[in-house]
Amino acid sequence: MWKQIKSFLLINLGVLFVAANVTYFLSPNDLATGGVSGLSIVMNTVFPGLSLGLIMIIFNILLFIVGFIFLGFQFGAKTIYASFALSFMVWGLETYFPIQEAMSEDILIQLIIGQIIAASGMAVVFHQGASTGGTDIIAMILNKYFSVEVGKGVLISDIAIATSSVFVFGPAVGMYAFFGVILNGLVIDYALEQFEDNKEVVIISEESDEVRSYIVEKLGRGATIHHAKGAFNREDKEVITTVLSRKEYTRLKKYITAIDEHAFITVHKMNEILGENFKRLTS
Repeated sequence: MWKQIKSFLLINLGVLFVAANVTYFLSPNDLATGGVSGLSIVMNTVFPGLSLGLIMIIFNILLFIVGFIFLGFQFGAKTIYASFALSFMVWGLETYFPIQEAMSEDILIQLIIGQIIAASGMAVVFHQGASTGGTDIIAMILNKYFSVEVGKGVLISDIAIATSSVFVFGPAVGMYAFFGVILNGLVIDYALEQFEDNKEVVIISEESDEVRSYIVEKLGRGATIHHAKGAFNREDKEVITTVLSRKEYTRLKKYITAIDEHAFITVHKMNEILGENFKRLTS
């Protein structure tokens, strides 16, 4: 139960970060950096009588209807919740904690700070197995009917929205929006790497049995043993391969240093790991 409550709270925290970016950094500067929020910022100029949050709610409803028609019920409850939570949080912030004008005349610094805040929030949401929906649905439709990769589909949608802002807000603001799309993707990738900071560790040691036992019994991780032959002396060796978190690797390195100071260790950073005690293959 606590795991579900923690996940729910983290999703809301991440969504709040995104909503703060939309309300206090993007909207006051007319920066349409993709997604439903960017599209809503553009449309808010066309329909100034409607609040930004309300326009986002309308777009989310329309996109989910289109998604159900073309994709079926492929959306998790977390994604549906996060999508509408973002819209309602934007509505709540602009209603109860509004700002009258942009925080600064320097658009670039606001864009950078805002996108860092939002991308960090998005990474938290993604790490909980959800997303804020929106243009992800368009990307999934492109993937299903035109074999366009989902990541590329999201990028195409976001760039199209940023490009449309050129015609509404002018080329200068449009270029800032385009830069925001690229920056957002880079920061999200970096933030997700911090969550998934696992390492593939390859060990060759004269104390192979002790190292294997420590990995399995003390760290509670699995390992694979390969048999290899040295190139210089042609000696048979055991090669242990395992995947560990940063803290587990630090413990293992300290242990190996104590029992075999001549051990050979290589470490490889992993972008994604599926199966076993890591991320499930299906959600």
